[in-house]
Amino acid sequence: MSAVDPVASTRRWVVLCAGVLAQAATSMFQFGVPYLVPELRSAVGGSLSGVGLLVACPSIGLVLTLIAWGAVADRYGERLAMTAGLLGAGAILGVAGLSHSTVLLGLSLVLAGAAGASVNAASGRALMGWFAAHERGLAMGVRQTAQPVGVGAAALVLPAAAQSWGYRGALWVPAVICIVVGVAVALAIQDPPRPAGATRARAASPYRRPDLWRVHGASALLIVPQFTVSAFAFVYLVSVRHWPSGHAGQLLAGAQVVGATARLLAGRWSDRVADRLGPMRTLTVVNAVTVGLLAATVAASAQTAPLFLVAAAAITVGGNGLAFTAVAELAGRDWSGRALGAQNTAQNIVAAATPPLVGLLISATGYGSGFLLAAVFAAAATTVVPPSAGRITWGLRTRVDTA
Repeated sequence: MSAVDPVASTRRWVVLCAGVLAQAATSMFQFGVPYLVPELRSAVGGSLSGVGLLVACPSIGLVLTLIAWGAVADRYGERLAMTAGLLGAGAILGVAGLSHSTVLLGLSLVLAGAAGASVNAASGRALMGWFAAHERGLAMGVRQTAQPVGVGAAALVLPAAAQSWGYRGALWVPAVICIVVGVAVALAIQDPPRPAGATRARAASPYRRPDLWRVHGASALLIVPQFTVSAFAFVYLVSVRHWPSGHAGQLLAGAQVVGATARLLAGRWSDRVADRLGPMRTLTVVNAVTVGLLAATVAASAQTAPLFLVAAAAITVGGNGLAFTAVAELAGRDWSGRALGAQNTAQNIVAAATPPLVGLLISATGYGSGFLLAAVFAAAATTVVPPSAGRITWGLRTRVDTA
């Protein structure tokens, strides 16, 4: 791909836009269920931890299929994987919107998460193939803004939709969006060119090196603060601070905009310094400090707690793009789909467990303890991020000398 080829340049930006739309569409239901928690508790009853299990259902589905979707993308291409997953997720969410059974609702959310996992595994792989190393951080940062954009859209739309049509009707919003975006991806996206004669069999497993394992581990630890804040920020503002649901949704939507901006800036920063892991470690430290301050202000019932809630909602998602870029580069072209699938799998195992388990802790001891536990996991992640040793390109690390 030539840097001056206008056709290729246009094509890669089309791929980026399609990837962002696809990830935002699936993020609306994968991570937007917390905005239905008040309506769910009113309609189906149950404890906070029980409703937290419904919140975790899309993440459970993601865990089941991420590596498989990555293998599909490695072998058959990103467009096929993304299109099939988006259309499948939309159809399943439509069925969930017709259901009056809590069990069927949970099962539908699991299956929708399993279908939507195709986007998590394939969209990042597409970008790694279309963008050069010096611009991948920014490109992946743009792609990673899709999650906070999708969550922000959910914060704005789903509470109002649930109040008007109930939680079932609200599920039709992401269902329709997934189907529309799936059709757009099928028409617009093109798989990146692949080197002639390249086969996966020729590439040694990148998991022989420890760095990839450490990035997976640090990213999994960082999911605890991210999902603790995203799962319980809305219900905290509504049930403890007694904010109107519309106002709480607007505040958290604004926090997602800040988080999306943080991902862009982090990606650009990593491109400029030709390093993903150093910036990732710095943001992990900031993450731990911010969530720790949130825990302290919530425990003290301080008036500043909502401000730290916004800061935590933004910073806990700020470094995700760096981790995904590092994983794809360390894995290399032939393994990137599976490695990104493994990255998402590790994260979503933790994501599935976080809402119900933290919900139990919050029910027993209060929101301050839940946020404090999240800060401890962020602090642990600072010790797991691997050291920076040089530039990384498609599985090959090159030492950068400073002589």
